Amino acid sequence: MLLLVLLVCLTACASAEDKNTETPAETEKETGSISAGPEDGVDSVAVNPKGTLTIGFVMIGSESDWRIACNRSVEEAFSRENGYYLVMRDGQQKQENQMKAMREFIDMDVDYILLNPVAENGWDAVLQEAREAGIPVVVFDRKVRTADPDAYTTWIGSDFLLEGRRACAWLEAFLESRQYQDRLNIVHLQGTMESSAQIGRTRALDEALRRNRRWNLLERKPAEFTTAKAKEVMADMLKLYGERIQVVYCENDNMAYGAIDSIERAGRNVGANLERGDVLVISFDAVRHAMELALKDDIAVVTECDPLYGPRLTQIIQQLKRGEVPDHEIYVKEAQFSAIWEPSQVMVNGIAHKVTKLTEEIIENRAY
Repeated sequence: MLLLVLLVCLTACASAEDKNTETPAETEKETGSISAGPEDGVDSVAVNPKGTLTIGFVMIGSESDWRIACNRSVEEAFSRENGYYLVMRDGQQKQENQMKAMREFIDMDVDYILLNPVAENGWDAVLQEAREAGIPVVVFDRKVRTADPDAYTTWIGSDFLLEGRRACAWLEAFLESRQYQDRLNIVHLQGTMESSAQIGRTRALDEALRRNRRWNLLERKPAEFTTAKAKEVMADMLKLYGERIQVVYCENDNMAYGAIDSIERAGRNVGANLERGDVLVISFDAVRHAMELALKDDIAVVTECDPLYGPRLTQIIQQLKRGEVPDHEIYVKEAQFSAIWEPSQVMVNGIAHKVTKLTEEIIENRAY
């Protein structure tokens, strides 16, 4: 009996030792980053290895191909090999989760915070807390609106209004090149409401609708930047409007995928031949799959929104580390793509913007 008890104890000890060989802290040190949900906690000592900068990354989520590429770019740039220790918090597309992550990073006393905000408003209090703690906050991709413009250190991202204006200018020039004079019925799939991308791209379409009296907006609905929601919303619109729908203005690529799926399931064709009854799809982001669809004219035009923020953000962090002051707003230059030969450029506020003609080589060299 005594031998049996000793054997059980020894087995239990061995099992405990096996578990302790791979503690979360040790795994984190090996990878140089921590990725966790909003409910997970991390010991501040464990995330601050000697000789590295600790960076808190407040993520939006992983709702789209674009977002996944963006998160990956940040994680790769802020690696341990590059002298960083990255702590990632998934906001799961909820601002309250992002607020909690911000305050957790403040309590950790991280060196810098990278904030990718789900919405523009409501950040004043937590940004002030970070400022009082002496932690610089770099906002990127989407913007924040604050009473004090110095509440955050800098912002880098896309000009979402310009993206939308370029897309609408493309549609205007395309219709002119085809001498299309009839009424044009449009449906609009919006992204996450109150996000910078949604606000800018929606405003651009509203401007174009006021400018083009033959353009008729049948309906607009939020589809949350996701393929699944876009399928649902587009299917409902097709049931309601049927053959009347001629143009679908999608505020990102994943919503375009969902819209195309529903259009084809309804027996309609996607393409650029409006006279034949095609449904013309407009999209934003320009991830690889969207560009493959654009090469086939399934998407008529796709306006780029570059997700590769990692290297740009490391440059800003290094500037701050050297005591330099980066510009308060930094806009990323972006392109526009179509396989349709006309138009080759669009005009926005008197400035010409090139429309890059898609080729297989361009797609093959695409980084995301």
